[in-house]
Amino acid sequence: MIIIPAIDLKDGRCVRLKQGRMSDETIFSNTPEDMAVRWFEQGAKRLHLVDLDGAFQGKPVNKTAIEKIIRAVPVPIQLGGGIRDMDTIKAYFDLGLHYLILGTAAHKDPELVEEACYKFPGQILLGIDAKDDRVALEGWTEEIVLTPVELAKRFEGVSITAIIYTDIHRDGMKTGPNVDATRALATAIQIPVIASGGISTISDVFEVSTLSENGVMGMITGRALYDGSLDLVEAIRVAEGKN
Repeated sequence: MIIIPAIDLKDGRCVRLKQGRMSDETIFSNTPEDMAVRWFEQGAKRLHLVDLDGAFQGKPVNKTAIEKIIRAVPVPIQLGGGIRDMDTIKAYFDLGLHYLILGTAAHKDPELVEEACYKFPGQILLGIDAKDDRVALEGWTEEIVLTPVELAKRFEGVSITAIIYTDIHRDGMKTGPNVDATRALATAIQIPVIASGGISTISDVFEVSTLSENGVMGMITGRALYDGSLDLVEAIRVAEGKN
């Protein structure tokens, strides 16, 4: 199982939010590319970027910071936030990104997801963010009467590479992942799942790793890496079954 460090971008800086609230941010670096190099040097095999401003504004915002990160590290990079049309998708892939995450578009423009999967096979991820088992959109500011499983099932057979499932209540709170909900989603669908939200200790890493038999292929962690409560090198060893 793969560990994917998160780099959230706001105003060109690396930040972490609590439960997706833009007003509740902690700035960890003014040079996000340095954080990318740090995680790469500690063994990260993939990075997870989020254009937070883009997610709220519905269009790319932190392109300069994204470009610097792409140039700084040789590992695959996945990006979400503000991706709402094919021109943006193509431009980002031309920039050198390996995977793009479609979230809000999955509900509001499913045809875009299908077209993207057709034109860029193996490179499109579906981001499903949930609050109390309801899907949240537009940077987590809008909830819809649809469960994560219901949304995910709409895209089975569309060649989605993986689904990134985030429990908003856990995100940035270091309260542990929602293992039960992650397992329920992974077992209900055929698409691989990447867990996100609340993964903050080695015990959390081990617990999520046990879900590999249910179809969970990786996990994303952010705040715990930045404040030192989770060691990336050790987390990678545990996730890969070497401890």
